[in-house]
Amino acid sequence: MKITIAGAGEVGTFLTELLDRDNHDIIVIDVDEERLNYINSNYDVLTVLGSVSFFSVLEEAKVKNTDIFIAVTCDEHVNLVASSLAKQMGAKRSIARINSLEYTYSKNKRHFKSLGIDNLISPNKLMTDEIVSLIKRTTSNEVVEFSKGELSLFVTRLTKDSKVIGKTLKETDELNPDFEFRALLLMRDNKAFIPKADDVFQENDVVYVISHKHGLNRLLEISGQTPLSIKKIMILGGGTIGKLTAYQLEKKYDVKLIEKDREKCEDLADFLNDTLILNADGRDIDLLKQEGLDDMDAFIAVTGNSETNIFTSLIARNYNVPRIITEVENVDFIKISKDLKIEGIINKKLITASHITRYTIRADIISVKLLNTVNADIIEVIARPESKITKYPIKDLHLPKGIIIGGVIRGNESFIAVGNTKIEPGDIVVLLVMPNKLYEIEKLFT
Repeated sequence: MKITIAGAGEVGTFLTELLDRDNHDIIVIDVDEERLNYINSNYDVLTVLGSVSFFSVLEEAKVKNTDIFIAVTCDEHVNLVASSLAKQMGAKRSIARINSLEYTYSKNKRHFKSLGIDNLISPNKLMTDEIVSLIKRTTSNEVVEFSKGELSLFVTRLTKDSKVIGKTLKETDELNPDFEFRALLLMRDNKAFIPKADDVFQENDVVYVISHKHGLNRLLEISGQTPLSIKKIMILGGGTIGKLTAYQLEKKYDVKLIEKDREKCEDLADFLNDTLILNADGRDIDLLKQEGLDDMDAFIAVTGNSETNIFTSLIARNYNVPRIITEVENVDFIKISKDLKIEGIINKKLITASHITRYTIRADIISVKLLNTVNADIIEVIARPESKITKYPIKDLHLPKGIIIGGVIRGNESFIAVGNTKIEPGDIVVLLVMPNKLYEIEKLFT
């Protein structure tokens, strides 16, 4: 597939890295020669120097031949102009990164469609939605829902109280007689792998489990976890993400927001109605204690500074806050955060890339989720008539190594996939896909 990426900032570079793994024909455009030199040195792509809003630059990048034009510069107006021009010049699909929430409203989307812009991506809104989802779903530090909760991906770290410690995957079947859930992925010592029947569960293993909605209580019981009752929330950081998160949560929860910039606090006071806003430095441990950190049910660190977020999240963990959500924007810090056993990690680049990646696969993709703490994807895809996936039971499909089918949604029915399951046309199939296997999906579903 021919893909043009306009903007070689953090998001553009991350997208380039992600898509370059799958042998796409990629052209990257940017005004910064130093950024392009970095791209040229690290990835097998072409680059064009210049402004993405100029006809001459788009012509040089041959956007008339591109399948997908993705504008992810830091300037949303440049992205909108470039995406519109690219589509009019022949690009099959155009995607623009935006910051203004007003642009995402359904009533406004038709205006952008008329300009030739097919999709709008708002990283801040995606991040906010992710945080709110994690707060509302109190059973896991990382949850992905499919078809309004009919199936869910549940992530848990096994404690000494878990009933599966010392048991093989096969032996755990007796704890799950109705087969309402299934372990898809296991992370141990920072290595992720798809567990086999004779693999033994150990304390501190992080297990990714797909569960039917009726199986969550049983799953919590055997994993040694208990659902949280969240009432009090502390948010550190009053930037766009903190502001929008507080706005979405303040009607249902007791929300306290800490921001050290006074002007931001004044803006927050005008925007929020039921949130207690504190003008203070959240890195002050005594302050956090005075403001009741040890009495909080959830702590959300979204200052935009990864080091501050990690530091304060560790403090919150030391005060036994049950639910901690940490924005870690530096991808290199994600591994460090995992080593420190910080669970609820969110990353804007990963979330944004998840939503954009779905458009680069020639299959009926509903959603793609890049898991925050492992290098794997969870994909929701519709099985087309006559596709290979519908020909045989799963056990006879000889799926590529690194792909596992977790569950199926068929009409109003959903179930966990087993070897004898046969996918039918129109089924929504949930898969876990390891690195460099994403485009194997096209062979199965188209």
